[in-house]
Amino acid sequence: YYNQVLGMPGTLAGIAVGTAVVVDAFTDPLAGSLSDHWRSRLGRRHPFMYASILPLAVSFFFLFNPMVSGDWALFAWLVVFANATRTSISLYYVPHNALGAEMTEDFDERTALVGYRTFFGHLGHLLAVIIGMAVFFSATPEFENGQLNAEAYPPYAATLAVAMAAVILWSAWGTRSVIPHLPAVTERVSFHALAVTRRVFSDIATAMRCGSFRWLFSGILIVFVMVGVDGALNIYIYTYFWELTRTEIILVVAGYPIGVMFGAMFSARIFARWGKRAGIMFGAGSWAFWQILPVALRLAGWFPENADALLLPLLVGIRVIQGASTVQANVALGSMVADTADEHELDTGRRQEGVFFAASSFSQKAASGMGNIVAGFALDLIDWPRGTHIRTAADVPPQTLVDLGLVYGPYVAGFAVVSLWCFTHYRLTRERHEEILAELALRRAS
Repeated sequence: YYNQVLGMPGTLAGIAVGTAVVVDAFTDPLAGSLSDHWRSRLGRRHPFMYASILPLAVSFFFLFNPMVSGDWALFAWLVVFANATRTSISLYYVPHNALGAEMTEDFDERTALVGYRTFFGHLGHLLAVIIGMAVFFSATPEFENGQLNAEAYPPYAATLAVAMAAVILWSAWGTRSVIPHLPAVTERVSFHALAVTRRVFSDIATAMRCGSFRWLFSGILIVFVMVGVDGALNIYIYTYFWELTRTEIILVVAGYPIGVMFGAMFSARIFARWGKRAGIMFGAGSWAFWQILPVALRLAGWFPENADALLLPLLVGIRVIQGASTVQANVALGSMVADTADEHELDTGRRQEGVFFAASSFSQKAASGMGNIVAGFALDLIDWPRGTHIRTAADVPPQTLVDLGLVYGPYVAGFAVVSLWCFTHYRLTRERHEEILAELALRRAS
């Protein structure tokens, strides 16, 4: 939006979004640590979920409704509201995930719970895409591609802001009945700024000493760098590399969450048979494979041309398969983080799901931010043309389109090999987790 629609240089746009990494490096662990130690009649997690509603809705709306012009003014606006939006997301997302880990300790029930969460999360994503493309980004006489129409973004952002506020309120209010049954904080701690800061760094250091979590964190960090590049570049790939129409883009984009929702229904059964580590490795490897395949085949001349009737069903099918296989990594991650929090409690005597999910959330958002930086530099490196007059592939040099395909596919997705190596070091199996729960039960009973 800021690069192609508003004309901000790709490097500036990437750096602006990437600055949120610096803020997330503190706000995610802060949200986790605060909610771990919070005492209230609403429990540890719910106060923060409620507190996120208004700032998230307001900051998200203004993120897509800049009231300034010029590269540097837009850069400042993007820095402020991207950080405000992501901080508000942290206030909700970290306690929300920690709440899920607290609701059950069962190895399989956690997988099922994360599967449901993933299913409905991607259903929301799918609805947002369909509503956006069908209602707000429809073609006009001035803009055949409605995504290039700057006037469409503020009402779309307002619609999503209201929807997010309503869903968060529903999530918090709908889980209020479990509050009395959740672990509560018994000791009082100081919430002065210096004490909180020290506690945040202490909690992070303690979490990272957990070997299982450390390898999980590293692998996910690499995966989400790749995902961040995909998110930043897919509008370019769909519009210029594959030359899809607005309706075709809707179908291709919708294929991924449809696949995710389908695949999430089988995650519990898959992990019950093969284990969570196998699930996350399969999901991460599959994402990279299906990311590389169509671009590599096109560059090799073995894929249908853009005018071929087979192109669209192939792209949709690939995205559905990619979503159905990749979701196994998404579901496994949420469940594995909860399991490592149990291991941490056995080692330290403290329940700190918030810090663990904060670190996981940070790894995802930080990597996504780095992905935006990488994508921004890549666009400038391949000399991608800017401005709303760049409307079709004919306005882009052919070699630039080839370079875009290489960046989007093989160059970035190849890093999946490193993430898979990290996941091989995760050792928390079902049997070991059952031993941990038995030891914790004995400790609590005594």
